Amino acid sequence: MFRRHWTYPQTHEAPMPVVVVESPAKAKTINKYLGPDYTVLASYGHVRDLPPKDGSVDPEHGFDMKWEVASDSKKHVKAIADALKDDNALILATDPDREGEAISWHLQEALTARKAIKKDTPVSRVVFNAITKSAVTEAMEKPREVDMELVEAYLARRALDYLVGFNLSPVLWRKLPGAKSAGRVQSVCLRLIVEREMEIEAFRAREYWTVKAVLETPRGQSFEARLTVLGGKKLDKFDLSTATDAEMAVSAIEARDLKVLSVEAKPGTRNPAPPFMTSTLQQEASRKFGFGARQTMQCAQRLYEAGLITYMRTDGIDMAPEAVHAARDAIKGRYGAEYVPGSPRMYKNKAKNAQEAHECIRPTDMTKDAGALKIADPDQRKLYDLIWKRTLASQMEAARLERTSVDIGSADGQVVLRATGQVVLFDGFLKIYEEGRDDVVDDDDKRLPQIAEGEAMGQKSVTPEQHFTQPPPRYTEATLVKKMEELGIGRPSTYASIVTTIQDRGYVRKEQNRLFPEDKGRLVTVFLVNYFRKYVGYEFTANLEEELDDITAGSRDWQEVLDRFWKDFSAAIGETSELRITEVLDKINEVLEPHLFPPNEDGTDPRLCPNCGSGRLSMRTARAGGAFIGCSNYPECRYTRPFGPPLPEDEAAKAIPPEGKVLGEDAGDRIYAFNGRFGPYVQRGEVTNENKKPPRQSIPKDWPAEDVDLAKALKLLELPRLVGHHPEDGIAIWANIGRYGPYLKHAESTSFKGGINANLESLDEVWEVGMNRAVELIDQKAASRGRGKAKVLRDLGEHPEDGGAMAIMDGKYGPYVKWEKVNATLPEGTAPEDLTVAQAVDLIAAKAATKGKRRKKANAG
Repeated sequence: MFRRHWTYPQTHEAPMPVVVVESPAKAKTINKYLGPDYTVLASYGHVRDLPPKDGSVDPEHGFDMKWEVASDSKKHVKAIADALKDDNALILATDPDREGEAISWHLQEALTARKAIKKDTPVSRVVFNAITKSAVTEAMEKPREVDMELVEAYLARRALDYLVGFNLSPVLWRKLPGAKSAGRVQSVCLRLIVEREMEIEAFRAREYWTVKAVLETPRGQSFEARLTVLGGKKLDKFDLSTATDAEMAVSAIEARDLKVLSVEAKPGTRNPAPPFMTSTLQQEASRKFGFGARQTMQCAQRLYEAGLITYMRTDGIDMAPEAVHAARDAIKGRYGAEYVPGSPRMYKNKAKNAQEAHECIRPTDMTKDAGALKIADPDQRKLYDLIWKRTLASQMEAARLERTSVDIGSADGQVVLRATGQVVLFDGFLKIYEEGRDDVVDDDDKRLPQIAEGEAMGQKSVTPEQHFTQPPPRYTEATLVKKMEELGIGRPSTYASIVTTIQDRGYVRKEQNRLFPEDKGRLVTVFLVNYFRKYVGYEFTANLEEELDDITAGSRDWQEVLDRFWKDFSAAIGETSELRITEVLDKINEVLEPHLFPPNEDGTDPRLCPNCGSGRLSMRTARAGGAFIGCSNYPECRYTRPFGPPLPEDEAAKAIPPEGKVLGEDAGDRIYAFNGRFGPYVQRGEVTNENKKPPRQSIPKDWPAEDVDLAKALKLLELPRLVGHHPEDGIAIWANIGRYGPYLKHAESTSFKGGINANLESLDEVWEVGMNRAVELIDQKAASRGRGKAKVLRDLGEHPEDGGAMAIMDGKYGPYVKWEKVNATLPEGTAPEDLTVAQAVDLIAAKAATKGKRRKKANAG
């Protein structure tokens, strides 16, 4: 039960409220503002989630959800519950959006289930858009209840994502071996990338020409102009389609005298862009710094938690009136009154969902640039600088320009060329900031020399230039987020995770900041578009997002939205049960034919098997997962090649086919190279009933799998290599290659459970590192993890109340008292030899309390 106003019996002292936020960094900043009258603790994000198993959402019983406290969260929930035993008042101060509201609701539910929240426990919810003293203090004066409409919108989204992922992913696994999973919005986002790639592949470049002239004024000044009229007709883009056309145009210009027909100068203005919201911040950080969406949001999160910027997940571009005035004052102070417009610039939110439209992302103190704040992390410093400049620019005076167009032509009107230029008369907001562009275009912002109408122009050179039309560009993370925003897919809180997830699943890769679909991403998209078209439809997804927004606004019932979705979706899932894999493969072959079997230059059939000459090539699925291209005459013809377009002959000869590649023999065993679910690997011998797990070793990422020969394979199969035994404890040290590269393991056996890992700098060290170096690296790692044996400065004997040895240790940051798992630093100025046992017990009790580890005394009543 939530209460707005707290009252306490006269006979009791008012409790010290427990304030809960998401992160330790946020807790640290808030603690600074609230002072000693509050206990501020962190939940470390969401404390509960749906367990990844069947039945976590029950459509038959009102979409009832079975929540579980995550194992990592149990200790954080316990710490909050322990604090509430002494301070019976709870303030939920999580982020001011849907996710923040959900975390507060989960916390209240979990703490109620533990009986940590009692009938007389006052519970309130406070929100602030920035972690500043004024914002936090003001929020504490305006407590409210948890907003159940926001919570219901969260419940609907979480249930939808579970129902789609948990029901669609198994269909993929059964019908499309090797596919990993599908998500409600991720699959739509993946479709955008795959369809863009198919557009690029289907694109046929078209040739066209332009003509450029370098002309000279009577005063000897040169400038460029381009041909716009030929034969008295305005030129369209493809009118000069060949080199011959272009040469004829050059001759027509060179054969004529040219003079200035007109000079037109127009004043213009450029207004600043609005301040940042989530999507535009991600886009601009990508354009200017090459940051991915996740990297941008992580940096922004740190800046927000440090109290330097406002909340970073928002669809809003409006600014608080006091912030507008602060920005205008800062502009005047730095750049002068002429850079401040007569009245404040007002930006109106476009977001349909008011709950997502918090204030724009801006600095909390307009007077402080990145240099003044001394931000240590370089990425955070760059992002803060970007936000600060964009915010101030958004309230600055417009830039004033003069745009000039000059037409130069022949007396007979057969030839006209145009020169354009631009001059900045007053820089305005451009003094500190100019918005980036996704695709650079020529802005004709060159300054033209003095030119007067009627003047004759000399010809220095006339040059034809060949061009080809370009395919649509591949998406960057920035342009993908922009497209999602245009289509109404996703929300500020989800953009980064969506873009990241499709890369983490191996459906998309990023090269030079551009997103390329992997073949498995194509497979998933083709399957979903053909068998679940409605559910990866852009309009359907956007409409569903709007319905979810309506739940937030309180105008729709969340269970009705889920019920309507589930009826259709479960029926679509049921229809796929009759699908045979051969049908699915035929459909994929048909749709991906231009990609898998591009036309041969000699006009021969690209699907004719090059091995037997009669079979037809098509996509097949491997038992171990994944896909490949095989011959229809199998098993008579065993021709295969990797899934995807045909490789060049030299690469095809080295590629690992689906059935594996024999590298040679050693000690009577065949040595193979395979492509597995988790990457390429080498194997000694075959899988048999007697030998179900033959020796295997992954091929390192630094080694091209197709270049691995017998010698390299045997080196890999020697691993793990026993380097020797540690001289202090006699435990073995092994060298090996793991998921994250080469490393040493200090462990009892090659089962490799527990122990200490230390990274090696290069692959060669796996086979070359000696005992001295290995021991040094293991000892360094142990010390950095606190596993080194700290020196005992003084033995204090048994704990007088709870038992267990107490001692004063020599720590990295000074002496401390150690008792069981509690380490308590000695107060500054206290020498280890002067500390009494009673003082040590007090230090331990105080430290245990801050860690939520208060122990019940045996005589507690």
